[in-house]
Amino acid sequence: MKVHLRMVGCRLNQSEIDTMARQFRALGHEVVASPEEADHFVLNTCAVTNEAAKTSRKFIRDFQRSNTNGAITVTGCYAQIAPVEIRHLPGVQRVIDNSSKSRLVSLVTGETVDEFDAEPIERQSGTGLLGKTRAFVKAQDGCDNACTFCVTTIARGQGRSRSIPDLVRELNYLRRSGYQEAVLTGVHLGSYGHDFGDRQGLKRLVEALLSETTMPRIRLSSLEPWDLRPDFFALWKNRRLCRHLHLPLQSGCDATLKRMRRHTNQAQFRALISSARALIPEVRITTDVIVGFPGETEDEFAESERFIREMEFGGLHIFRYSNRPGTPANRMRHQISNDVKKNRSNKLLALSRQMERQFAERLLGTVQSVLWEQVIGATPRGFINTGYTDNYMRVRAVHPRDLSNIVASTRLDTFTAGEIHGTVKEVLPILDPPDSSVSAIAGSSASYS
Repeated sequence: MKVHLRMVGCRLNQSEIDTMARQFRALGHEVVASPEEADHFVLNTCAVTNEAAKTSRKFIRDFQRSNTNGAITVTGCYAQIAPVEIRHLPGVQRVIDNSSKSRLVSLVTGETVDEFDAEPIERQSGTGLLGKTRAFVKAQDGCDNACTFCVTTIARGQGRSRSIPDLVRELNYLRRSGYQEAVLTGVHLGSYGHDFGDRQGLKRLVEALLSETTMPRIRLSSLEPWDLRPDFFALWKNRRLCRHLHLPLQSGCDATLKRMRRHTNQAQFRALISSARALIPEVRITTDVIVGFPGETEDEFAESERFIREMEFGGLHIFRYSNRPGTPANRMRHQISNDVKKNRSNKLLALSRQMERQFAERLLGTVQSVLWEQVIGATPRGFINTGYTDNYMRVRAVHPRDLSNIVASTRLDTFTAGEIHGTVKEVLPILDPPDSSVSAIAGSSASYS
């Protein structure tokens, strides 16, 4: 069977799609890039905003138009909260809720699979599944916080964590398959282990992955600020942890944060950022901001903007508040007009571009480790390679070699149009696979120079 996989939304959805791809291929099925080639289309949906739900419906209709004979399976948060609506869309054969998502491949194929049986995948792709260099790994699902604007808690349910041995096994499998970086994801990743009664669960997980795997780079996705203690950042003494923290703020105004039911405020967030920067040199800190939350006055927005400027983030993800049925914010008074949301969003987008440039310019002239991901063209001097530093800045460089899936020391020269241009100085040695010599790197704690 030929399967086309697609997702809408967050890195957690991406990690789930990546896992499905590995499972389909381990069973001998082919994952194809073009929907026209597919016998079956699997869509992992998102419901965090009205736009995300709209995009999910559009993908279903587009696939049905491009491939009238293909079957469609839909899962994810939008499928969880609107299954009847989805079942009436053309071509939809199956709607699978989030509680059954882990069994999707078995439900579609009627087969069972050990997702860590790498041999069929390695036989087809020696440098990582589907040519990718970063793997998204789901460590946790669900959330117990219930922010007043968020439909994800409704769609994903209570927080629950995978076991540390299971995650160690997956990262070792991914390393054997050729990946250079693993990104740990979750709806509420910072709460990892809380359902086991371990308030320091995420710290213990990271320590285990650093000591029991040889994955060259480990990256953490979004972390709620109230889950972190200052000593958590001491983990970054190990250079395999990527120096990028995404800490969702949502608003820089304490009054707005209280209405959102966010368990932080300006003083706590400021102290956390200070601790992170003191312990992680050249860390890039990014955040999420919602504009136009119910009751957000001009004064509240101005206060939020001032605090965002003070924090000197390395970039912002900006969302216009989206009224989601079933959430407390849906029933709040003083809803904000779309025009006001648009104006505030545009203002912060300009600020985000300025902040990203300022962070990039502080790195210019330094040599950074870059994981090269793909070639996007060629010049008479060589291939145009693109990749990311460990603090998640996009870099391009011309080099005689195709550097895809290679880590190289790179001097950062200029910043243009949201991208750093660099010069490759040295291709770094590839680490031994886990089954060869775990001890060769496990527990490395070299400090940044």
